[in-house]
Amino acid sequence: MSDTNRSPGDRLTEVFDLVGPLYRRAQRKVEQDAPIEGLSVGVRAVLNLLREHGPMTVPQMGREQALSRQFVQRMINDAAGRGLVEFAANPAHKRSSLIRLTERGRAVITAVIDRERAELRQIGGDLTDAEVTACLRVLSRLLGHLDGIDMD
Repeated sequence: MSDTNRSPGDRLTEVFDLVGPLYRRAQRKVEQDAPIEGLSVGVRAVLNLLREHGPMTVPQMGREQALSRQFVQRMINDAAGRGLVEFAANPAHKRSSLIRLTERGRAVITAVIDRERAELRQIGGDLTDAEVTACLRVLSRLLGHLDGIDMD
């Protein structure tokens, strides 16, 4: 059956079939490159989240990344042990500290992101902006459809 004869639901199944292996391979690539900065995939994720959004609480990070609070807390504890993040008082909540990058943490995650972007620039040379925009739209729609899933 040609792609034009398949329903959007069938085509979206193809997207899901690609996202899993893509994620696992990307995770493996981060793990292979981890000796450079000594980061696990989970620590990289929380450091990048803090780089993009500024100080956040563990529950906020968990919601943003669809990860359990317990997992995020372990990653934060690991990052704090390496001097990459620090805890700050949270004026909005006495028991839930804000987590923020240290200077060292910002330098480490910036180096990781810069290296990843350099590699991705080599991949995306023949993709148009419209194609990337369409991909982001589809993936965002799929993610939004699954927003109600409890990660804890």
